[in-house]
Amino acid sequence: MTTFLVLLLSYLFGSIPWALVIGLVFFHKDIRKEGSGNLGGTNAGRVLGKPAGVTVILLDALKAFFSMMLAHYLAPGMEIYAGLACCIGHCFPVFAHFKGGKAVATSYGFLLGITVFITQQWFWNFFWVIVCFFIVLYLFRMVSLASISALGIEVVTSFVLVCMGKNPLSTALSLLVLWAFITYRHKTNLGRIASHTESHVKWMGRELWGK
Repeated sequence: MTTFLVLLLSYLFGSIPWALVIGLVFFHKDIRKEGSGNLGGTNAGRVLGKPAGVTVILLDALKAFFSMMLAHYLAPGMEIYAGLACCIGHCFPVFAHFKGGKAVATSYGFLLGITVFITQQWFWNFFWVIVCFFIVLYLFRMVSLASISALGIEVVTSFVLVCMGKNPLSTALSLLVLWAFITYRHKTNLGRIASHTESHVKWMGRELWGK
């Protein structure tokens, strides 16, 4: 019963659409009707401004971390499942008609939870994926590509750590599932990347392909 309750609460935590809440409460805007329409930090930053976007990213990440912390204390051993339940809630939120974000920021909270409660591999399980994200973002200036690539690199890194005996297999498998799920959620972005029409960030100098 406790396990079910933790998973349910984790899904409900994930279902809190912070981008929608902040947009409606502080800006009187429904970001589902502006920009890309996505309930994530990138669209929040595009529509509401950078401070709002950063706030949404942090809150979306923290809800995954707190879900895993709840599991750690109430249902030890269920941390990974609680984190995944939160990510699913973010993508399919009951509080926003099951139309949510793409779980990128939430996945970083998931990685933080894995680091704190399971592996204690601070560089390889947390900071490394952030470094990879910004390297890819600097080179290609596409948040979607950086998100998918960084998490993909982290999946490979996690399996290497498993082979070295430093991480349990469950962490690598959970990250593989999460990466596949996030990649699927970005299928529209991948199509735009292939056609050279994906949006580029404006604050990293000259943009790729003349955009």
